[in-house]
Amino acid sequence: MQSRRTFLRAAAAAVVLPFSGGSRARAAQRTILNDASRLSPTPVAKHVTISKPPLNDLIERVRAELKEAAAAKRPVAASVARHSMGGQSLPRDGTAITLDGGPLEMDTAAKTYRTAAGNRWSDVIRALDPKGFSPAVMQSNSDFGVGSTFCVNAHGWPVPHGPFGSTVKAIRMVLADGTLIQCSRSENAELFGLAMGGYGLFGIIVELDVEMTPNLLLEPKFERLPPERFAEQFVRTIDMDRALAMAYGRMAVSRRNFFGDALMVTYRPVADQPAALPAATSSGKLTGFQNDIYRAQTGFEVAKRLRWFMEARLGPTITGARATRNSLMAEPVGNLAQTDMRRTDILHEYFVAPEKFGEFVSACRDIIPKSRAEFLNVTLRYVAEDKTPMLSIAPVRRIAAVMSFSQEVTPEGEIDMMQTTEALIDRVTAIGGAFYLPYRLHARRDQVEKAYPGAPAFVAAKHHYDPNLLFRNAMWEAYFA
Repeated sequence: MQSRRTFLRAAAAAVVLPFSGGSRARAAQRTILNDASRLSPTPVAKHVTISKPPLNDLIERVRAELKEAAAAKRPVAASVARHSMGGQSLPRDGTAITLDGGPLEMDTAAKTYRTAAGNRWSDVIRALDPKGFSPAVMQSNSDFGVGSTFCVNAHGWPVPHGPFGSTVKAIRMVLADGTLIQCSRSENAELFGLAMGGYGLFGIIVELDVEMTPNLLLEPKFERLPPERFAEQFVRTIDMDRALAMAYGRMAVSRRNFFGDALMVTYRPVADQPAALPAATSSGKLTGFQNDIYRAQTGFEVAKRLRWFMEARLGPTITGARATRNSLMAEPVGNLAQTDMRRTDILHEYFVAPEKFGEFVSACRDIIPKSRAEFLNVTLRYVAEDKTPMLSIAPVRRIAAVMSFSQEVTPEGEIDMMQTTEALIDRVTAIGGAFYLPYRLHARRDQVEKAYPGAPAFVAAKHHYDPNLLFRNAMWEAYFA
């Protein structure tokens, strides 16, 4: 009995000892960051926000953070809004830098603007709009960051352009050793192509010189056609009509009529341009109602058919009014925000040559309706050839299909999404297409290399320019490490 009591007293003391006394180590609660998927909670050692600094102050603060992180052997990743979906802006146990705003100035004679990387597209539109200008290309929603758009080389729906990077004249970037370097197609051209669509793995971009174009009042035209004819008609219209300013497409998404009907929407300048354009606005006439219908599509096929009726039949009548170029691009993604915390919106994006679009439609019909996730929308866009990035989404011109799924926030929902993604990528790469990297990291490495033949050279260049691998994120670890 005595030995048992002695043992229990000793055990109790052993349990209490680490938690007693004034000299005990206190564990600090970790900072956890996430991205737009809400499925990437990531602990970081440090999160710093650099808000609206002059350029020189921004550079010095970035240098100081890089020096500290390098000494501590921590990875670094910079971002603006963290709208990526695979943790590309999240350095696990590292230093996360948020760039928030900064200066912007215009050169109206050269039709360019110089902007801090931390500005969002709403900031750019707000500055350019009163002067009668508009971004030549921007990401499709206005709450994304300009520097981030370059790092993922996103595209929009102005035509006949390639991705955003095709309109960037030069960037200024801080490398791992703190060097500030200017890159363009003629100066440090290799780094320019690596940073464009390079996911922040080669440095922190602090400033960009970008093309702008006159803001115009535009008028839409709506045309319905079979999906198998969409790409041919879309490309022909863009090739033949030099007045065309913006264009996109949509397809029906109800399971009964999945990708069975298509809509092409094109915008051209009106003949009677007013002397003074109305100020850019950030929401359409039916934004609230449209959001209700959009959300009602989850598990409700009638709502999917109603939305298509509204868009394809009523849309030209109700929302077919004139709008400025800037107003069309000023819409924030927040207008369609998911409020049900049991679900999350997941994007996919695939790029296929126009002549392969029919095969792409067939692949989607085979795979998507069988999935557990709810398919809510597809937007079709034109992406001109762009061979500058080493990881190019358009080595030849392609049609981009931007897809939105509503996924359950459960292990079963995640497994279903992984399987759906993998199946779609196999079919798309089999016809010479590619998938967009900054979404959920559900691809296999062999799929990444098939879609992006430049991937091995990209990795070799990474080791050359950043030998200590200071700039790392979840994408690097999953696809390239």
